[in-house]
Amino acid sequence: MTWATERLDQIKAGVVDAPPVVRTLHLGLIDDWGPGWVRKRWEPKSEILNGDGSMFGGYVAALADQILAFATMTAIADDATYRTINLQVQFVKVGRAHPLIIEGRVVASSRQLITVEADFRREDGELIARAGAQQIVLPGAPVFG
Repeated sequence: MTWATERLDQIKAGVVDAPPVVRTLHLGLIDDWGPGWVRKRWEPKSEILNGDGSMFGGYVAALADQILAFATMTAIADDATYRTINLQVQFVKVGRAHPLIIEGRVVASSRQLITVEADFRREDGELIARAGAQQIVLPGAPVFG
């Protein structure tokens, strides 16, 4: 067990509070995780929709950055942390006010770089967006407080 997998277990168990940015943006946390993957069901609030009822793309990018960070946590060493150095989001269909299943996964990992991807799907399986990122591995575990 690492600091990151212990934290993922705590998040899944619901025994840690979401950071202020997560609460402010209504991002939610994760529902489940395993080696190399994370998943959550997320329901958009009306406050984050565009005037036509579609999801704001920048908001999807924030969700992507979060789920990709969680996926990275499944692979990071106990004596390291990480930061996003590259984030891409590809929009496939217009997202609306329907729940999404968001799944992130580790694609590749080295001493210095972890590559992750995520899919955003409606509950009927329809792909809405796909995201990818690279996380640079940095020395030292984070301090939570």
